[in-house]
Amino acid sequence: MQAFTKLDSKMVAMPTENIDTDQIIPARFLKTVSKKGLGLNLFADWRYNEDGTPKADFVLNTDRATGAKVLLAGDNFGCGSSREHAPWSLMDYGFQAVISTSFADIFRNNSLKNGLLPIIVDEETHKQLLSIAEEDPEAALSIDLDAQTLTLPDGRSVEFPIDGFSKNCMLEGIDQLGYLMKQAEKVEAYESANPARVNLFE
Repeated sequence: MQAFTKLDSKMVAMPTENIDTDQIIPARFLKTVSKKGLGLNLFADWRYNEDGTPKADFVLNTDRATGAKVLLAGDNFGCGSSREHAPWSLMDYGFQAVISTSFADIFRNNSLKNGLLPIIVDEETHKQLLSIAEEDPEAALSIDLDAQTLTLPDGRSVEFPIDGFSKNCMLEGIDQLGYLMKQAEKVEAYESANPARVNLFE
């Protein structure tokens, strides 16, 4: 997992509320266990015509999306069934962060475990971001994970929440297994200092 520290990027807005994981990555694309190539199928049912050609008016098929590493989403983003393929597809497309007023818990947890940063902002900030994205598609945001701040193009800075464990893992670029492996010496020292437990059921 790639470490996340700071990110400066323009954003692309998709303000539709209650976008579920089946819209993010339709179920027919879940047969693969590889993360590579999933970005091509991100929002596939909205993004492509029946013959596979891109829909010219869909935002990810426009110049607004080119180079954007931040997705500005509507409320309750990532609801529906649990699938790691959802954050995988967003990241494979090129997104490193998603901003919304709220996320479905399962999607948020899957994102944090895979290195995609979900940022929750208040409604006023969200409206301002939507206005910025409409008026100036090239305007850049600045995200500082260590400081837990999102800085808008006008210089206003807002804080966003993240639990300490997920923050530490993302800053170091490690997943839960990687974190446990880093504690191997401490685990071995504890096991050596404590006698084996007696199994009373043997």
